[in-house]
This record gives sequence, structure tokens and C-alpha cells, in this order.
Amino acid sequence: MLENKPSQSIMTELLGQSLYEVWQALCTAIDEKYDMEQLWNTGGKNWTYEYKYRRGGKTLCSLYAKRNCVGFMIIFGKDERVKFEAIRDTLSNAVCKQYNEAKTYHDGKWVMFEPTNTADFDDYMKLLAIKRERNRK
Repeated sequence: MLENKPSQSIMTELLGQSLYEVWQALCTAIDEKYDMEQLWNTGGKNWTYEYKYRRGGKTLCSLYAKRNCVGFMIIFGKDERVKFEAIRDTLSNAVCKQYNEAKTYHDGKWVMFEPTNTADFDDYMKLLAIKRERNRK
């Protein structure tokens, strides 16, 4: 875990103003529906930062940041993949394509989105609802 979370100016410099606004909008959308613990970490070898939403030891999703790029990852377990198929027809082609192309590991299907605007946020919220019911009114 990171000792100091990155400041707004550090994140803006890293992502650029428009992607920082996408990052903020995605965090706001998640925060409106979910009361979760938020953890900052280094982003491993591919990303600068990781920002994880967790509760009760279970991860809802993670956001990633690197130079001029935002990542949004959801890991779907076996039962969650069945639920995805049930709502596939309500999702955009872009979201379904990302899901189809994601690699499936022993612990689930790791789907990484790289949003550049807020167009798919409604779909992202549907995907998060597969993982966990919203716990904020």
C-alpha cells in the first residue's frame, strides 16, 4: 500500500486534464452506489498507480493510472460470468468486445477497460452490480 496517495496535481500531470476528469467521474459514479474501502497502491510493472475498491476482503474493481491512460478492471468469477451472459444484450458492443477478448485465468476473467470518456459508465455500473449489489442509497 502507498504511504501517500497521489495529489490531484500529480494525477492531472500523469493522466492529462481530460483523462483526470474521466477518472474523477468514474470514482464519483462508484462512490455514489458503493460504500467501500479505497486502497492506493503502486500499479505493478504496467501502471503507475492502482486504486482498489474493496469491502470485506473482496475487491469490487480497480482503477489504474499511467501516463495518459486510465484503466478500469473488473474480475468476473465463474458465477459472475453466467450473470454477464444474462445481461450481455443490454451492454454496448465495445464493452462486450472487451469482455470477449479478456483472458480467463483460474480465478476468473480479468476484464480491463481503458475509458477515454464517460460513454460506457452506465454499462460499467451494470457490470459492478453483477459483482455486488449497491450498498448506498
